[in-house]
Amino acid sequence: MEANVRGLAIAAVAPVAWGTTYYVTRHYLPAGNPLWGATLRALPAGCLLLLLARTRPTGAWWWRSAVLGLLNTSAFFVLVYIAAQRLATSTASMVMALSPLVMTVTAWALLAQRPRAAHLAGGVSGLAGVALMMWGRTGGGGTGGLIASVAAMLVSSLGYVLSQRWSSGAGVLATTAWQLCFGGVLLLVAAVVREGAPPPLGRRALVGFGYVTLVATALAFLAWFAALRLLPAATVGLVGLLNPVTGVLLGTVLAAEGLTVRQLGGMALILAGVLLGRPRKAAARPEGAGGCAAAGSPAPGRRTPARPEGSRP
Repeated sequence: MEANVRGLAIAAVAPVAWGTTYYVTRHYLPAGNPLWGATLRALPAGCLLLLLARTRPTGAWWWRSAVLGLLNTSAFFVLVYIAAQRLATSTASMVMALSPLVMTVTAWALLAQRPRAAHLAGGVSGLAGVALMMWGRTGGGGTGGLIASVAAMLVSSLGYVLSQRWSSGAGVLATTAWQLCFGGVLLLVAAVVREGAPPPLGRRALVGFGYVTLVATALAFLAWFAALRLLPAATVGLVGLLNPVTGVLLGTVLAAEGLTVRQLGGMALILAGVLLGRPRKAAARPEGAGGCAAAGSPAPGRRTPARPEGSRP
């Protein structure tokens, strides 16, 4: 049980940090340069973690890091930057509340992690909360910002599930550093080709990039990928519902975007979804008992991905 609580606490760090990214990007970082914005967020964070990890990929981890870097870093960061610049902070973050259901379905397809009824109920509760919060909000930025936000949610959900599938054989610090570096290098090449020289950065932008690099990227991604090794993807995805709650609260408190009774009700539904997805306490089994599989375990003969010893909730 203590491991479950620790996993939930670790998982919560990431969506809270990511929920602040929308506000910081919209109000602190330069507009019109999404590729450079994503590069300056990803590459310094990856280099910092690589210095701490002091190891490089081997074998399959070369191409795995490239794939994860493309999904979780390159595509995701650019799309989030575009969404944050074109949409209100609260609207951009609320779209990401669709991620739990997408992660649940993807984990079912790729990892054979059959979702519990509570996971599905939590996802539905989160969707209802998002619908309630977005009802009647225009937010500015139109269709382009919404498309970017939905696309960011889709590519990141696939990337996170693949991260869990490939979690064995390398440490969290190293794998996080590798994909941030791979993704950052891809972004750097694209930024130079597409946008030319980097935009001039004032003190305000430097502070903003310092925050999104150290807190919303290096720390947040370490916490997220560590949680994916401790908990099922469906559970971690539901904890991600704290992302829109954080975004809405920041948009309300700092950007004066307004908070209605309807939105408060939506946040309550989202938080209920997080609670519904918390891990079950494992039932005690007699020592040496065999035969019957534990509740929720895969069907006999079905292959499951390897997990670090002692990490199963």
